[in-house]
Amino acid sequence: MRVTTPEEFEQLSANPRIQVRRAGAPRDGAKCVVYWMQRALRIVDNPALDVAIETANLLGLPIVAFFSVIPNYPNANLRHYHFLAQGLRDVAEDAAARGVGFIVRRHPDNSLEAFLEEVEAALLIGDENPCREPERWRKVLAGRLRLPYWTVAADVVVPSALFNRSYFLLHHFRPHLKAQLPKFLAPQPAAQPSRPFKPWKAIPSFDLAGDITSGFSKLDRTVAPVDTFTGGTRAALHRLRAFVDQDLARYETTRNHPEVKGTSRLSPYLHFGNISPLTIALAAQNAVERGKASAAACEKFLDELIGWRELAVLFVRHTPYYDTWECAEPWARKTLIEHAGDPRSYRYTFEQLERAETHDDLWNAAQREMVHTGWMHNYMRMYWAKKILEWAPDPARAYEWAVTLNDRYELDGRDPNGYAGIAWAIVGKHDRPWFDRPIFGVIRPMSGASIAKKIDADAYIRQNGGPSSTLSF
Repeated sequence: MRVTTPEEFEQLSANPRIQVRRAGAPRDGAKCVVYWMQRALRIVDNPALDVAIETANLLGLPIVAFFSVIPNYPNANLRHYHFLAQGLRDVAEDAAARGVGFIVRRHPDNSLEAFLEEVEAALLIGDENPCREPERWRKVLAGRLRLPYWTVAADVVVPSALFNRSYFLLHHFRPHLKAQLPKFLAPQPAAQPSRPFKPWKAIPSFDLAGDITSGFSKLDRTVAPVDTFTGGTRAALHRLRAFVDQDLARYETTRNHPEVKGTSRLSPYLHFGNISPLTIALAAQNAVERGKASAAACEKFLDELIGWRELAVLFVRHTPYYDTWECAEPWARKTLIEHAGDPRSYRYTFEQLERAETHDDLWNAAQREMVHTGWMHNYMRMYWAKKILEWAPDPARAYEWAVTLNDRYELDGRDPNGYAGIAWAIVGKHDRPWFDRPIFGVIRPMSGASIAKKIDADAYIRQNGGPSSTLSF
């Protein structure tokens, strides 16, 4: 282990992506640096891994990534674990090619603290996740460790800490974002380990050819895996290439047409960290340089990828009750309470909604798309959530039901983007007051009739089972 000065260490930790959760000097006589991989499941374009490699190089040590498979990840089911397992196989292959160790442990032999002692780690580097439970894990761990512990913002282009607040509307956020973008929207050099990882003793790791969920008796297996998406960096990069070469040029006109599927469909890969948002953004810009798309199409796409997505991260990071209707702004809460008793032409139970048993063929098609494919077009997500508000007994239950369905069936559920989208649709987050009307009050409404004027609704319904199809569980 190379002896470093406090100044060298401090200079490295000054990176704006890094949050020092436990300060201190690295362990004397350590044998490696450990990267706790959790949200960023990739080896390519991973700022957290790059920081871990830079730190390991500074100390003259190898780097090993550690992934812990737990049986009770919040709101995850077999569909999510299946996609996760596919991604882990790509991680293992890419880690070996880069000279990074990769160890996977399953419950009950998955203690991170025990692993740090087993491999005599100098310090711990992790990635960040703004959602409540993962953030709690990081705080608890920081209080228990006796090693330095840093986390790195690997899921955004611009580090969220630079803003240190949420914003009410996107156009309030854009100027602050654009001021920072030139420093971060650029290719980043990939750090290469100066000492490739070579185990000095037997370090057990789960064989990823096996079932990572084996023995998880309480895991919800009723939500089956889908064949519409394959997890991992390989599949993510394949989807990205197809999008920038074929669909980006038409993005401005097709992005709000769910029957055309003109969006990137990269959200599951972003949620699982199989691909970096920077990788996607740079590929879109490169498509413009190659004449594959216009600058206007690229700008609109980046507004969604970076603007809306990173606004959602700030929303979850700075809003304690982001997954309940308690996150409503005062004006939205007031109007929804005032209209809570308004007569509703249709009322449905949660089970009827889950089975797509409503009178609305368009809404049913959106619900079936989510259940069958693990994904729903963003334009339909807005309509889907707003109709739940219209049909549920009250706004609080509407929000709860939307979150439950989203997190259960979407591969990109349990994510800041999903929570922000539901908050926009049901409680007016990142939106402004509209015209007063029954049930919605001044929350912006959406109707099937208005959507049918903008899209080929019949085609979308046919693509997702037809008007008479319902779901059975």
